[in-house]
Amino acid sequence: MRSITVLSINSRYVLKSGDLEIHIDRSCDSMKEIYLAGGCFWGMQKFFDCVDGVVETEVGYANSTYEKPSYREVCSGRTGSAETVRIEYDGSVLPLQGILELYFKAVDPTVKDRQGNDKGTQYRTGIYYVDSQDKEEIESFIKEQQKHYQNQIVTEVLPLENFYPAEEYHQKYLDKNPHGYCHLGSDAFETAKNYHYDDQIDISNRLSREQYNIMVKGYTELPFSSKYVKNDKEGIYVDTATGEPLFSSYDKFYSKSGWPSFTKPISDTAVSEKTFHPFGTTAVTEVRSGTGDFHLGHVFKDGPEDRGGLRYCINGLALKFIPLEDMEKEGYEYLIPYMEKRRIEKV
Repeated sequence: MRSITVLSINSRYVLKSGDLEIHIDRSCDSMKEIYLAGGCFWGMQKFFDCVDGVVETEVGYANSTYEKPSYREVCSGRTGSAETVRIEYDGSVLPLQGILELYFKAVDPTVKDRQGNDKGTQYRTGIYYVDSQDKEEIESFIKEQQKHYQNQIVTEVLPLENFYPAEEYHQKYLDKNPHGYCHLGSDAFETAKNYHYDDQIDISNRLSREQYNIMVKGYTELPFSSKYVKNDKEGIYVDTATGEPLFSSYDKFYSKSGWPSFTKPISDTAVSEKTFHPFGTTAVTEVRSGTGDFHLGHVFKDGPEDRGGLRYCINGLALKFIPLEDMEKEGYEYLIPYMEKRRIEKV
């Protein structure tokens, strides 16, 4: 039997060398634990601290060949450690699949020994489990995710051999230093704050690779690549993943930008808007679907002035068009009176 060493600031564990023996003092059977490496652990800890269902996090060094390595030793590359976040979560609120879905939103799993500007083996991506039953679920999830990536996923999946808490200076670093370095953008933290596990995993797995890259990872399709750019038929545009109504054809216009453009959503709750400053640049406002919380595109203030002045610039692959004559059979008959009203208003 292999042995494992886990040292915790909160002394939660009773450990023995030799045969694996871990006693975890928990008040609820639904409490689970996973260890995730994904670049600089400052940002990763802050990211998961934002998530509903995460009870506690702690940064440290996983699977080290040195006992109790220091940060300096880890940065030397000689310890074999990975900068890692220990995540304790309530599985009844946030199952492992939800943790993994969020993890893949925060990392590029196809890059070896680097995340953002940070390079070195300590910045590799890795998922380290303490419950052997988690292994199959993790590997199955990654196999499914591979369909959405052109390059090979290089994230290692291994049992946790050891974990040494990092120095106190590193714990909750971004809480203590709000303007400190972070390889994750502010939009990542907004995604974490607004994430609620439901059937998002199943929905995501039904998307094509291109749709997944746009709606989940936030990519942008090529200009003029969508069949909807010049579509002038009457009907509604819905979220291709959830079927949620998003835009009406009566609010669509040809902007010459190369993407389907609208002056407003079909309702106030159809979409959500999140403004952020990528890498300190000019503010950008992202548009996400209200129910599914999928990335749709962005909104700009260069739309038709006589129609409100806004331009919702939306990726066509995130949309599905339902012609007016098909709305009843597709289950959107409740919106037909709204469409009739909009048609009269436009005339």
